[in-house]
Amino acid sequence: MTNERLNTPTLAEIGEKGVIAAIQEVAPSMINGDDAAVLTIGPPNTRTVVTTDMLVENRHFKLDWSTPEEIGHKAVVQNFADIQAMGARPIAVLMALSAPPSTRLSLVTGIARGIYERIQEFSAELVGGDLTAGNSIVLSITAVGSLGGSQPPLSLNRARPGQSVIACGCIGYSAAGLDLLKKFGRDHVPVEFLKLVRAHCTPPLMPDRGVVARATGATAMTDNSDGLITDLTTIADRSAVTIELNPAAIEPDHRLLRAAEVLGTDPWKWVLSGGEDHTLLATTTGENVSGFREIGRVIRRGTDPVTIGGEAPTWTEGWKSY
Repeated sequence: MTNERLNTPTLAEIGEKGVIAAIQEVAPSMINGDDAAVLTIGPPNTRTVVTTDMLVENRHFKLDWSTPEEIGHKAVVQNFADIQAMGARPIAVLMALSAPPSTRLSLVTGIARGIYERIQEFSAELVGGDLTAGNSIVLSITAVGSLGGSQPPLSLNRARPGQSVIACGCIGYSAAGLDLLKKFGRDHVPVEFLKLVRAHCTPPLMPDRGVVARATGATAMTDNSDGLITDLTTIADRSAVTIELNPAAIEPDHRLLRAAEVLGTDPWKWVLSGGEDHTLLATTTGENVSGFREIGRVIRRGTDPVTIGGEAPTWTEGWKSY
């Protein structure tokens, strides 16, 4: 932590109102500050989409590895990926934070600044939240989205045989970055692996890809949060189909191969079971969906819910909440 952050007051010293005022200063919104936020009603045929996720200190992030801004980035991405996975557009977030009274204000404003930086990419706003004392830092984000038009949402049960499986984003990068952090720590990760580390600490997410996919023929979508095989198995089971992945389309790239060489591990483990990339994964009848690439196809239900080149995957177990 920098000296500037150490010199800021603690949450106990500044009080709840002071903390809220500091958050509003770094993440301004015209509708944040009343008892509740009033959102503008969308046009006809618009539906509201809502999701929530938590980040728990030392389980989802470590302060030794991530800056407060990166924690804010990650919190937004994991929620906005869920909004996009329905084919919707994120419009607002609420932030609830539990932290020890001795926590420095700069850490909280850093998280709020990170949230603001990331939601600006989506033209969304931080419209409210809650603060409370606790034994560790727990950050909960509730995201609100808008689903336009009369087409159905991109639900998990609408994959059909004959469709393509497409992906938007890297696969396996976040898990590789996490293992590198465990090995080297943030300050000593070799420069050649910084992109993998950033993918874990502040995962990327392209705006509007869910909306684009839905408009061009996608039917089912999820994001790679718990692991590629785990998340695609959910679609396959809900849709009563098998998803057949093309091994050449998902094989570890040069960064993953090099990291695996240094760490002495199998890079396919990161690709198949890593999770937290928040890559958008969809089934579609369309072609050349902007920002996506084809990684497989949907076939009639077989013995396995997901196969790779017709064979059962080597790695299947993904992230577990408990």
